[in-house]
Amino acid sequence: MKIAIFTDTFTPDVNGCAGTLKKYTDYLEARGIPFKVFAPESTHETQFSSSIRRFTSLPFFLYPECRLALPNLLKMKSELHTFHPDLIHIATPFNIGLAGLKYAKKQNIPIVGSYHTDFDQYLAYYDLHMFSKLLWKYMHWFYKPFQKIFVPSNETLRQLKAKQFKNLSIWKRGVDCSLFHPDFRSGKVREQYGIKEKYLLSYVGRLAPEKDLETLLKIADHPALQKDVHWLIAGDGPLKKELEKRAPVNMTFAGYVKGKELSSIYASSDLFVFPSPTETFGNAGLEALACGTPVIGADAGGLKDFIQNGRTGFLAEPKNPEAFASHVLHVLSNASLKQRMEHEARSYALTQSWDAIFDNLLAGCEEVLADYPREKPA
Repeated sequence: MKIAIFTDTFTPDVNGCAGTLKKYTDYLEARGIPFKVFAPESTHETQFSSSIRRFTSLPFFLYPECRLALPNLLKMKSELHTFHPDLIHIATPFNIGLAGLKYAKKQNIPIVGSYHTDFDQYLAYYDLHMFSKLLWKYMHWFYKPFQKIFVPSNETLRQLKAKQFKNLSIWKRGVDCSLFHPDFRSGKVREQYGIKEKYLLSYVGRLAPEKDLETLLKIADHPALQKDVHWLIAGDGPLKKELEKRAPVNMTFAGYVKGKELSSIYASSDLFVFPSPTETFGNAGLEALACGTPVIGADAGGLKDFIQNGRTGFLAEPKNPEAFASHVLHVLSNASLKQRMEHEARSYALTQSWDAIFDNLLAGCEEVLADYPREKPA
């Protein structure tokens, strides 16, 4: 099987989609499965790879870290003819995905897609909800020819089924339990950021409206979470400067961190607080669990698949800071519960192997190939 992947974001971009696709291509490479990625140029420095073809791009207005590619269709077609893919995998409904869709239809190549971002929910956070009907009309047209649409969570599956999407299948996310590990817990985190309070609460993610950081600020302002709690916020994004101005004195911004430093923040935290209601999965939440840190998250989206109340964390009503604060206080005031949840968090993460998840994805792709009536293109 030879797979051509079309995406609007790929490593070294920092987001869930880019990270997931990088792990997928690593998996394909390790198994000797040929692939070629068509992606926009990155805003970060990139290394050359013959398996990755990048195109001139523009920033996407809702998500500037993701780029809208301006693909050279003649060069793309030439590379695809040379590569001769058996399967087209499209991870974006925008420009580069449209190019992949057009080529697949013309050459009669089966198409699978992966659905990574709930753009409909994003619209509300940017005061663009009036475009919701138009967006769904376009999404229906775009995904209609796909033989399979892989979604990351049961909640996303339910939402798309309710919108009458067909050929849906679950493609969960995994976690590297050697990189994200409780052993990275370290007093150096407190020392580095000057944290003296008894409890450390963290958030990791993009600092943008759709992550509902308004609710996070309101949780931090709760009177009962003032004295013994310090907040450590890791990540970057368009709201960073505004958040720094409005943040309480017990909140520190670490900026973008990665690798062992990120693992140390997760592992050294007493709780991970994740108010975003727009996650189709929520990779950061699963990374926290792998580090043995329970998650207090929004009762929405993909978080519902792995935050189990009283076991790996608690789910709170979205946009309800009082509900979040209540769960935080409940765990911090109950040492035996917290210890048990830390154990449950790590135990759950250990069951979420990337290899097993990619094995299932590949089996789904092989199923599509086996069932697809192949005819030579006109």
